[in-house]
This record gives sequence, structure tokens and C-alpha cells, in this order.
Amino acid sequence: MTLQPTLRPDCGNCFALCCTALGFARSADFAIDKPAATPCPNMSADFSCAIHQRLRPRGFRGCTVFDCFGAGQVVSQRTFGGTSWRDNPSSTSSMFAVFKVVKQLHEMLWYLAEAQQRTFDPDLASAAGHLSGRIATTAQGDATAILDTDVETLHMEVRALLMEVSEELRASYGAEDTQTHDDGTHRNGEHSGADLMGAVLANQRLCGSNFRSAYLIGANLRNSDLTAADLLGADLRGAHLHGADLSRALYLTQPQITAAEGDPTTLLPQRLTKPDHWS
Repeated sequence: MTLQPTLRPDCGNCFALCCTALGFARSADFAIDKPAATPCPNMSADFSCAIHQRLRPRGFRGCTVFDCFGAGQVVSQRTFGGTSWRDNPSSTSSMFAVFKVVKQLHEMLWYLAEAQQRTFDPDLASAAGHLSGRIATTAQGDATAILDTDVETLHMEVRALLMEVSEELRASYGAEDTQTHDDGTHRNGEHSGADLMGAVLANQRLCGSNFRSAYLIGANLRNSDLTAADLLGADLRGAHLHGADLSRALYLTQPQITAAEGDPTTLLPQRLTKPDHWS
């Protein structure tokens, strides 16, 4: 029997895979350049972060936003049996590659769990559960099986199901998918892929709107109601969510929230937490 994995990071049981396998370039989010497959200079001997409590003021805001959806501890303790890449250097490249795949699989599981719980259609709920079970089984396989996974096909299957659930839920708020018009406007709450950087969307009823993959960087969403708004892949960096109601928004993740700005009056889904910098 395949158990659904925990989709929350447990850094104490991970071999700092996010700090080693992944690379980043110097930017507003990272104070330095770090090539992929190299340890971060801030990593301690026990795989912890030496500046964890000071990441933002030290210029590593991007580290505070990243979330592996629990992939790190699964790869470290289950796939590779608790033996680190440091203790077994020959496993390094394989472990890092597996981590990147499992992180994607766990992110899919995060979205499918919500789709299964939110849909009104028993058939869609069953389909989400079945697909989730397949992905969980894959994520808990051995390294070879994981690396042989056709991730692109799984992404397509998951996305199709998520969109179907989204359309169902948003339609219950009178929203329908429409195309962008020649004048650049988006009617019926359709903003999929739209450039809304810095847009003023405060104090609005945005229920059922489609913000899928939209650029909401620095957008003002203060005191707006985003119930059943599809935020799959939306870029919320620096978005102002003070007083906004996202408690029933669709497909919201912790990285999106951590990248945004809010306050104690912002309402979030139960499985998300308010970032420390909001207070």
C-alpha cells in the first residue's frame, strides 16, 4: 500500500538538497551566484543553514520563498536510505537529479489534494485520487524508476484535471473562460497569463477570477475577495495582500504567499501559514 507523502519540508531530515542540487544567480533574491550541484557557502557541516534567521537581511530572500513540498526528506531518507551525498560521494549526481524530479511530483500532489477536496463532481474527485496515487507510488520508487518517469506527460495530465476543476468551481461564481480581446481587456474575470504588474485590484470582489500564470508582481489586492480565484502559477512577488481574503482561493502555495506582502488580517487557506515577515 502506497502512503501519501507529507508535502511539508522537514529540513532536519534532509541533506540540504535545495542548498546543493539547485543553483541561483545573483539578483534581488540572492546575494551571490551559486552553480547547481555545489553546496551553498552558508551551509553548515550538519546540513543546516548558518544564517537561517537572517536570510532576508543578508540578501537571500529567494531561500525563504523556496519550498520542496517535502521532497527533500523523502529523497534523503527513503530513496537513498539515510546515507548522505557527503558520506557516499558516488551518489551525489543521482541524488540531486532524483530530488529535482520528486520535487515536481510532490508539487503535483499538493495541487491534486486540493482538486480532490474542492470539486463537486465525484468522478473528478475519483480521477484526482487515482492520479495522486500513481504519482505518490512513483515518488516512493527507487532512484532508477524515478529518473525514468515521464514527468512532462504527468504534468499534462495533472494540468488538464486541475483546469477542469477550476472551471467547475469558478463557474459557480459566474466566471467563464474567455479570450483576451483585441483591445487587451479581459472580461468575465479572465486574466490568465496577463501582465498585471503593479495593477490596482484593491477592494474588489474577484471571486471566480482566472489569474492562472498571471504576473501580479507588486499588484495591489488589498481587502479584495479572491474566493475560488484560480492562482495556479501566478507570480505574487511583492503583491499587497493586506486584508485580502484568500481563504478559499484555488491552487495557492506557500512559496507564492511567502513571496507576497500581507498582514495579520490577510485570510489564507488552512494549510498555509503567514510568513514571519508579515508581522
